[in-house]
Amino acid sequence: MTSIFARAALVVPLVLLGGSAIAQSSPTGSPDARPPMFRPPSKQLPPPAAPDMQAVLNGMAKLGARPIHSLTPAQARAQPSPADGVRVVLRQRGMSTAPDPAVVTRDLAYGRDKEQVARIYTPANHARGPLPLVVYYHGGGWVIANLDVYDSTPRMLSKKLGAMIVSVEYRHAPEHKFPAQHDDAVTAYRWILDKAESWGGDTSRLAFVGESAGGNLAITTAIAARDHHMPMPRHIVSVYPIANSSTTLPSRMIAANAKPLSTPDLPWFGYYFSRTPADMQDPRINLVKANLRGLPPVTIVSAQIDPLLSDGLTLTTALRRAGVSVEQRTFPGVTHEMFGMGAVVRGAAAANDYAVARLRPVLARR
Repeated sequence: MTSIFARAALVVPLVLLGGSAIAQSSPTGSPDARPPMFRPPSKQLPPPAAPDMQAVLNGMAKLGARPIHSLTPAQARAQPSPADGVRVVLRQRGMSTAPDPAVVTRDLAYGRDKEQVARIYTPANHARGPLPLVVYYHGGGWVIANLDVYDSTPRMLSKKLGAMIVSVEYRHAPEHKFPAQHDDAVTAYRWILDKAESWGGDTSRLAFVGESAGGNLAITTAIAARDHHMPMPRHIVSVYPIANSSTTLPSRMIAANAKPLSTPDLPWFGYYFSRTPADMQDPRINLVKANLRGLPPVTIVSAQIDPLLSDGLTLTTALRRAGVSVEQRTFPGVTHEMFGMGAVVRGAAAANDYAVARLRPVLARR
């Protein structure tokens, strides 16, 4: 039998999150397990980033960030994140790196595992009366990142929408493999529906927002709500979602060597996240093959320099075919993870404003 170390010397075909071309998923649940070797399918350079976007990427490089696919999960979790790159730029501009005090937070547990917590964001000086509610799912490929890394988006949404944002943490792979994260997303949503009124939230004015892996969770949780006759969100904003397990999507080639997310990073996540390669064909991962009928209106936000750009485009097509109202916009000159960079990247600020404009009318009182 070939050992995992021998397999690691092979050139592994690149597919989204592992896919059928990878011999097997990680056989261990240890975050210290080394990955196989993943090589980009192309040597071509990605489109150039806008100068302010490049400044964040330079900040990450200055801090010593390395390609995700070269690391163990433990190393990837510990290394500088895009949020750290933003802080470098803020300091260079003489701006504060402290969280915006206009929004206050508290953490509450929705389950027994230490990762089954949620962070509730509310405007510090909101008027009396229940607040509109947004359930937010963060990114990180279901392997890395946490509520702290993805603090800027829910904080921004709470301030700009005057809303309560509940940012959901979930168990991470490889310690907890698929579908633990999707199960947690639904469990947390049930808990939010039960508790939000006691926090001052209005569940009749509710939307979902998610980034990357969280953009996937925003869609799949709405599907679960439909199938289990739970209250549905009024709107979903899915930012550069994981949505398509095809090995031949154009953005996999165009952005093969992009930063901070490259095409070789995608099968790295799948190696640690999945139980078997068949998981990548599950409709909760391969969303373009899911039953999408009956979902609320969806807004898809995409970045030009992103191996997941084609995911958002093909998901848009699948939603339209299912009769779902959907609007998609690609923002030029920005990369994956840009959505939380609105303080320093103009393209990200434009994406934030677009999402807020799509959400504001549906969260208004009716």
